[in-house]
Amino acid sequence: MPSVSGQVMEEVNPPENIKSVIFKGPTEDQFPVIQLGESMTLEFDDILANEQDYYYKIVHCDYDWTPSQLLKSQYLSGADNQRIIDYENSYTTLQPYSNYRLSIPNENVRLTVSGNFVLEIYNSYGDLQFSRRFVVYRNAVSVAGTVKRSRDFNFINTKQVVQFNINTAGFNVVNPKKEVKVAIIQNHQWSTALYNIKPQFTIGTELVYKYNEETSFFGGNEYLNFDTKDLRSPTFAISRIEMSDVYHHYLFTNEYRFDQEYTYFPDINGDFVVRTLQGEDVSREAEYSKVHFSLPYTDLIGLDDVYVIGKFNNYGLTDENKMIFNEETGKFEATLLMKQGFYNYKYVIQREDGTIEPNVVSGNFHFTENNYLILVYYRDFGGMYDSIIGIGSTNSQNISN
Repeated sequence: MPSVSGQVMEEVNPPENIKSVIFKGPTEDQFPVIQLGESMTLEFDDILANEQDYYYKIVHCDYDWTPSQLLKSQYLSGADNQRIIDYENSYTTLQPYSNYRLSIPNENVRLTVSGNFVLEIYNSYGDLQFSRRFVVYRNAVSVAGTVKRSRDFNFINTKQVVQFNINTAGFNVVNPKKEVKVAIIQNHQWSTALYNIKPQFTIGTELVYKYNEETSFFGGNEYLNFDTKDLRSPTFAISRIEMSDVYHHYLFTNEYRFDQEYTYFPDINGDFVVRTLQGEDVSREAEYSKVHFSLPYTDLIGLDDVYVIGKFNNYGLTDENKMIFNEETGKFEATLLMKQGFYNYKYVIQREDGTIEPNVVSGNFHFTENNYLILVYYRDFGGMYDSIIGIGSTNSQNISN
């Protein structure tokens, strides 16, 4: 996405001492899409457990995720750059941690406009620790979407096409091709979002987007999962449990699914849910355990890098979740410290030239259940920022030809 100033506000992932970043609006998805005035909550753990001070800032961005021209006073009522005051240490856990919570709006600050935003978390030295995007919308237009199979014969079994209409009745749009922009997001992941798609045509107050190639996504596959809510009992995904400094959960070795038949099993599209049977207050009583992942070596991967990703690490490719080849077992292996709960994950490959191949291990299927979010942005002639005037969502569960 080209940007004039070049400072696209990408999400920054935290250092290794900050874990289990949960950021949500009123829904269960960890991807805050909130209507102006609704509340959202950020929660994270610091495993140094020394009650460090953390501060938050809010940045308003344009459609292309570069900071907008608005002053803080034009998009915030009150002030940000405040300390997060709601934190507590974990209770009786083997791995101590401090758990932090922040709700917005709060008594210090609330948002006054819609659009793209970035929430930034700083330590007491003013160093950025991590950041997360969120979107705020007004319900001014309606969006109806559907998911179709690709009509391109090369991708008929691997791609899904999102088609949708935007009805602007009751909202005055003079020049839709210039004033209205959309973003389409698969499974709440910004990295694969589609932008800059013009309406194909308009019928009265309807903007129609009935593309085939331009709005297509690879289907991928259902995520793998495991559940550690009961620390001591193995489940279908956990082969054995050991106890040393903390609990160790060894997952069964995963297999390659690109050449297998597609099989449906419900996932939560990459997300995770912290939960425990061992305590009442999940945020502060759930244990951390070391989860061991493994994948057999194959020439498909060669000398390329393999990573374990999911919402739990914001799909980041970091040294922490990079797999190491073990010559004795002939497998790629990784060990990650993760809070008790239900997790979705997958394996991705980064080739030597830097290209990322998300579905070499899992395969691509048009049947895969994926969620799609459509954001509608608006800026009138001479406007200072891009507002979001409507959202729509659709799912490939009912995919049609």
